[in-house]
Amino acid sequence: MEVKKLSISWQFLIVLVLVLQILSALDFDPYRVLGVSRTASQADIKKAYKKLAREWHPDKNKDPGAEDKFIQISKAYEILSNEEKRSNYDHYGDAGENQGYQKQQQREYRFRHFHENFYFDESFFHFPFNSERRDSIDEKYLLHFSHYVNEVVPDSFKKPYLIKITSDWCFSCIHIEPVWKEVVQELEGLGVGIGVVHAGYERRLAHHLGAHSTPSILGIINGKISFFHNAVVRENLRQFVESLLPGNLVEKVTNKNYVRFLSGWQQDNKPHVLLFDQMPVVPLLYKLTAFAYKDYLSFGYVHVGLRGAEEITRQYDVNVYTPTILVFKEHIHKPADVIQARGMKKQVIDDFITQNKYLLAARLTSQKLFHELCPVKRSHRQRKYCVVLLTPEATKLGKPFEAFLSFALANTQDTVRFVHIYSNRQQEFATTLLPDSDTFPGRSVVSILERRTTGGRVVYKTLEAPWTGSESDKFTLLGYLDQLRRDPALLSSEAVLPDLTDELAPIFLLRWLYSASDYISDCWDSIFHNNWREMMPLLSLVFSALFILFGTVIVQAFSDSNDERESNPPDKEEVHEKAGKTEPSFTKENSSKIPKKGFVEVTELTDVTYTSNLVRLRPGHMNVVLILSDPTKTSLLQKFALEVYTFTGSSCLHFSFLSLDKHREWLEYLLEFAQDAAPIPNQYDKHFMERDYTGYVLALNGHKKYFCLFKPQKAVEEEEAMGSCGALDSSLHLGESRGKPSCGLGPRPVKGKLSKLSLWMERLLEGSLQRFYIPSWPELD
Repeated sequence: MEVKKLSISWQFLIVLVLVLQILSALDFDPYRVLGVSRTASQADIKKAYKKLAREWHPDKNKDPGAEDKFIQISKAYEILSNEEKRSNYDHYGDAGENQGYQKQQQREYRFRHFHENFYFDESFFHFPFNSERRDSIDEKYLLHFSHYVNEVVPDSFKKPYLIKITSDWCFSCIHIEPVWKEVVQELEGLGVGIGVVHAGYERRLAHHLGAHSTPSILGIINGKISFFHNAVVRENLRQFVESLLPGNLVEKVTNKNYVRFLSGWQQDNKPHVLLFDQMPVVPLLYKLTAFAYKDYLSFGYVHVGLRGAEEITRQYDVNVYTPTILVFKEHIHKPADVIQARGMKKQVIDDFITQNKYLLAARLTSQKLFHELCPVKRSHRQRKYCVVLLTPEATKLGKPFEAFLSFALANTQDTVRFVHIYSNRQQEFATTLLPDSDTFPGRSVVSILERRTTGGRVVYKTLEAPWTGSESDKFTLLGYLDQLRRDPALLSSEAVLPDLTDELAPIFLLRWLYSASDYISDCWDSIFHNNWREMMPLLSLVFSALFILFGTVIVQAFSDSNDERESNPPDKEEVHEKAGKTEPSFTKENSSKIPKKGFVEVTELTDVTYTSNLVRLRPGHMNVVLILSDPTKTSLLQKFALEVYTFTGSSCLHFSFLSLDKHREWLEYLLEFAQDAAPIPNQYDKHFMERDYTGYVLALNGHKKYFCLFKPQKAVEEEEAMGSCGALDSSLHLGESRGKPSCGLGPRPVKGKLSKLSLWMERLLEGSLQRFYIPSWPELD
């Protein structure tokens, strides 16, 4: 009888709890929470949310119920700000997606599967059926989709994240909660990010993560998701987080390799950190620190209890009974900074590492490092100056660099940063700071600069004499820095610096191999651990590729059989086809370049248009200039327009013509820089001023000061016409042709000079033509 009464009491308790859960869900009204009507606009809803959020934020409101009130306000705004969720709530009283089916399914699940998941042990009396207690524990770690995409994923490149997927009425979630809470308290203190995703409220994020059941635990590092598949115990979760980290973060250092390890600062341009400890394995806290600062420092670990570490321990006078961290910069025989303490905390290590992120005189190897070491001036009180040593690359450190390094070590000004750069690796950067680079061939130079904008504009002052590292050079530099504190106008020169090339970036092949290995490992993990639903995209891709491959083979087989059945064309048709190839026509490649206009715009190059069309021509643009005379102007322009018409679709090409009668001296001056371009006569030549340059074409690059030359080819008609002229001198004949149409030289031979111009234009666009550089563009009289 007592057992029957106890059974009835349990059933009554269960029904009472379910009724209270349903009533609490029905009692939540987002309109009432935000204090808006059901017809309120999105602007009114947003305005009400901002007002209530400021009022009930737990950091500003000390009321005991402020946190619960703020959670209700956030959930209400989440429902009403989403039109789909708001519509579902207006129709069904809930913000879920599949409302009618979902409610019925949840009721059936709660009653039908209740006894399957119910355990009568001591944890029963702590079951939070309404999930209020669990929410209070996980509330500060709850993730939303936008928060995950915008913050968690970028932050996973600095620290790993451990994320739990949970939901309401998940009894397995309740069983792992004590272990989860213990692990969170431990790992969060070490620097691991923690997140909780409620699958009921964040279906989109749960689906994005690939979590189709609760509870699920996964890790995220470098944007990559890895699922936890072992028993939920503290040691397994700790090993799972450690397995997420790359294996080459920390190098084991002994007496044999410590000199090589510390000397690597010159290659990787980073300070090197050594941790001395008695633990046989590298502590997880040290690995997490190495991952967070892997872009700035290299990390090594010395096991002081291991034989083979006595020399390095004695060399740096390390206390073997206390964990010690040493930072080495340019000098490997003496640490730049030391920290020693028992039970080091993460914040202490972070502060220590942050103060030693850079070398004393770091090398500028990328634009990102340049931005960090030499920030842009934000105000007059936040001026930052960079003292840059421009030096050629050398295998051993020379006296100029050693002197520059000692000067940087003695510096006490917070507003000055010392850096160096290899002038042979960053030639454009060095040339900008050294306008007259011929004065310092193979020498080291010091320049002081201040960045004004993120676009590259700087003001600078370059020391007049080369930097040799002498005491006089140091006094000169010290005098400039002292004067700079009093008078910032000392930096009188201005320039726009080009972006630095990334010297330490891996080559394309290595990046491709790394990506391929990561993809293969992901596929391998998916095959053995993930369910078929997660494998469907990969399987679909594989079957699609196979279908396309076999389809291509089948189509090719049928096309080959059809080609074999076709008979060969008659010989007469072949002859006709060969004859047709000699006729001028547009190539397939050129026909794809559709001109923007139906005509060719050709302007005359005169002293008025000379500056805009050549001297100040924009970078990347070229002016194609045709050389002609007054008698040949009409015929050559017609042929020139016909040859270059297909290239007018390019906005980087401009077309002009130059009168040989007016500007012969300018042309002959340019041709003197062309190798074997034409035999240039001198002023004592009897045929001086009679040489014919009509039909020559120059492609002029005004910005880079070079030109490409097209010399006209004699057409068949021209050769026949010249053959009928007897024994006249060819140069004299061409000279007379400019004045009168002698020897029967009509317009057709003149047009024949440009018969191969289109082929020359194609080579011009390919960049395969020879370039003739000139020191400066001459005046066009």
